[in-house]
Amino acid sequence: MVTTPTQNRPRPKLPNGVRIYALSDIHGCAHLLEQMFAVIDADMANSRPYRAIEVFLGDYIDRGPNSRHTLDLLIDRSRRRNTVFLKGNHEAYFTSVLDDPSRAADWFRFGGIQTLMSYGISVAPDLGKDELFDLVRELTSAMPPQHIAFLRQLRPTFTCGDFFFVHAGVRPGIPLPDQREQDLLWIRDEFLQSKKRFGKYVVHGHTPVRQAELLENRANIDTGAYATGNLTLLSIQGSSMLAI
Repeated sequence: MVTTPTQNRPRPKLPNGVRIYALSDIHGCAHLLEQMFAVIDADMANSRPYRAIEVFLGDYIDRGPNSRHTLDLLIDRSRRRNTVFLKGNHEAYFTSVLDDPSRAADWFRFGGIQTLMSYGISVAPDLGKDELFDLVRELTSAMPPQHIAFLRQLRPTFTCGDFFFVHAGVRPGIPLPDQREQDLLWIRDEFLQSKKRFGKYVVHGHTPVRQAELLENRANIDTGAYATGNLTLLSIQGSSMLAI
């Protein structure tokens, strides 16, 4: 459990009555997602916030064991709760594979094989170009249409009060409305090493850390769920942040 550090400057704040629950980098760990849903549900039943928003920061698929069930859970959640789904670099790359199957070989190297397996598709080594195209067609047929629609409709950012939610981060020195999607989904060092304020307090994932980092200018809540078994939930209300 991590709470926000003491800050000399005014703390970022959500509008009155709003509570946000944020999760990032689920990476096919459906069982951990179900556990976090139970935590959120219990907290809401106990405290009954005026308006709760569940914000998911991308990388729902790849690497972990059950991308398919993860998408089922998220889509079902969207029908019953106030949810916001952001795009991660893994979703961006996956949809590019659907449009250009020749990119599938690179996708396999950073977790795509696990996604294929979750849809009941096996992958032989050293596939040729024609075989890659056939494999992607097989995947497209195996995926429920709502899964593909979900992955293609993700948004790059979400803003609420003094908080800016994004998958990877932002490029320092560039106003938030002018950020490039490439940076929003992929940036690391320039963002992570910056001590600057970014116009709003940035909540992000993308770069795994041992435990959630709640810093002066940003919060990183990617705790490497697929490798560590630790999926972090960040709860925000008013100017209070709590990472579980």
